[in-house]
Amino acid sequence: MLFRDRVSGPFLISYLPEQKVRGSMKENKYDEERFFQKYSEMERSKKGLPGAGEWMALQKILPDFQGKKVLDLGCGYGWHCKYAVENGAGYVVGTDISHKMLETARVKNSDEKIEYQCIAMEDLSFPAETFDIVFSSLAFHYVQHFEPLVENISKWLKKGGEFVFSVEHPVFTAYGTQDWYYDKDGNILHFPVDNYYYEGKREAVFLGEPVTKYHRTLTTYLNTLLENGFELQHIVEPQPPEDMMYLPGMKDEMRRPMMLLISARKK
Repeated sequence: MLFRDRVSGPFLISYLPEQKVRGSMKENKYDEERFFQKYSEMERSKKGLPGAGEWMALQKILPDFQGKKVLDLGCGYGWHCKYAVENGAGYVVGTDISHKMLETARVKNSDEKIEYQCIAMEDLSFPAETFDIVFSSLAFHYVQHFEPLVENISKWLKKGGEFVFSVEHPVFTAYGTQDWYYDKDGNILHFPVDNYYYEGKREAVFLGEPVTKYHRTLTTYLNTLLENGFELQHIVEPQPPEDMMYLPGMKDEMRRPMMLLISARKK
């Protein structure tokens, strides 16, 4: 699916043991060889930011990076880390639970101003008011407990700091399967939305593989920010860009929202 990817020191990848949260294992799907290989064949993996369907909309709501200290949660290949540095960031920490993701980041997006850490975002610890900007791309729907993570982000940000993130839209995550309903001939009928108000674990299929994700409502996303000292700046449900409409299946992405982009500022 195409539309759907310590403040100092040199470039670093640190390896930590399997991550646990509240007694349960955190899923690390991207370190599975077959899944990672499929992910590496996506347009966003091969082309970087221009290959991501939501990039044009996301780029418009990003803050000024000039001289800023940036934290990227679930940084993957490090595309956004490198973008921040190329646009003036003074220092960037990119974190991800996947060793394979960070190994690729070191090859594709290394820079002396970027430090990569292999750790689940729920297990991070930083001094208060460390960062000017906290960013995350398509990672929070893998996180079971959103509220405590936002509490931490609020602490890590300086006053006036910016928090920008993208997630899969609650309409897209609600039912769980994340696939269309088809008729007997395989034609798309509609997209299922069910159990919307029942938040929590969903067994989805991504790249043909079973993946655990977590559904939460739009209310939860927005109110969690407001309750932790943020003021909302932008809320965007990005449409597929015109220059990608020729790709197979892309026109159908106009039938329901798949992504949600949010930017907020710490009061």
